[in-house]
Amino acid sequence: MLHQPTVDQLHHMRLGAMAQAWQDQVQHAELDQLGFDERFALLVQAEHLHRQNRRLQRLLRQAKLRISGACLEDVRTGKSKGVEASLIAQLGTCRWLDEHLNVLVTGPTGVGKTYFGCALGQQACRRGYRTAYRRLPRLLEELTLARADGSYTKLLARVQKTQLLILDDWGLSPLSDAHRRDILEILEDRYGCGSTIITSQLPIDKWHAYIGEPTIADAILDRLVHSAYKCELKGASRRKEQTTNL
Repeated sequence: MLHQPTVDQLHHMRLGAMAQAWQDQVQHAELDQLGFDERFALLVQAEHLHRQNRRLQRLLRQAKLRISGACLEDVRTGKSKGVEASLIAQLGTCRWLDEHLNVLVTGPTGVGKTYFGCALGQQACRRGYRTAYRRLPRLLEELTLARADGSYTKLLARVQKTQLLILDDWGLSPLSDAHRRDILEILEDRYGCGSTIITSQLPIDKWHAYIGEPTIADAILDRLVHSAYKCELKGASRRKEQTTNL
């Protein structure tokens, strides 16, 4: 039997994983005992798995998570940590993304806020959601530059299309009037069509004062807080623990 023409046609149709799986079947005589349906199913599964893995790698690459290896299974849970295992399981389903809800993660420095946010981001990528991680101070700088070079609208549109936006280090640096309006524009564009994760050392009840301008603060918090899961992490600094174990 001439296999090469079939292999070439599969590659031409961009079914390389199926072609490789078929070549592997040819080299294993024991698979001849399987029926046609079973062998064909194995070929389809190989191609499907390959495409899933390729899409996941693309989503993770585009997300640019600060902690690329973060995963929900390693998030510390319990009352002493401020987050229960049941909440992790609920967030792990990613239904909150379909419902366009937000997640607000607060707590002192070093308790794992960024890790938690990135773990949720990785889970979202595994479920096929377009995700982007940004430090808020850096994003605000980019928006300032974009406003100056005329690409402001394009940058906002790109942020809007992201199904999950992770904004790390909320409250770390003071906000200017332009920054306040930038944040409002981002959240207004995303309201009802995307989800946002915020990580911050500031307790949520301090956010209104941090934003500063009462009218804009009301508008921002109305779009951000009322439709959100709230997680206040506790415990010792993970960075101190890592330093102690060195």
